[in-house]
Amino acid sequence: MAIESISLFNPSQINPVSSTPKMSSAEAQENFGDFLKSAIDSVNESQKASDVATEKLIRGEDIELHEVMIASQKASITLNATLEIRNKVIEAYQEIMRMPV
Repeated sequence: MAIESISLFNPSQINPVSSTPKMSSAEAQENFGDFLKSAIDSVNESQKASDVATEKLIRGEDIELHEVMIASQKASITLNATLEIRNKVIEAYQEIMRMPV
């Protein structure tokens, strides 16, 4: 079993804020939309993987129970995290809308 590095963070790859190119509002919205779509696709893929593993177990195919349980827990955790993020975003939006102009 290979041991991978815990930290994927490399400080030498960070650019100072002043050197980052300015983005237009449309570009920022498009980038955010792409990021959001990829995050939701990732959640969907973990749900599908859990469903496939469960189906294999039900049909009696060659799959270990612990693999099914791990896939199920990953799917559950990613979905719960996504829902919590959504709730926080909605809460922040509602708070902004309550601010007096």
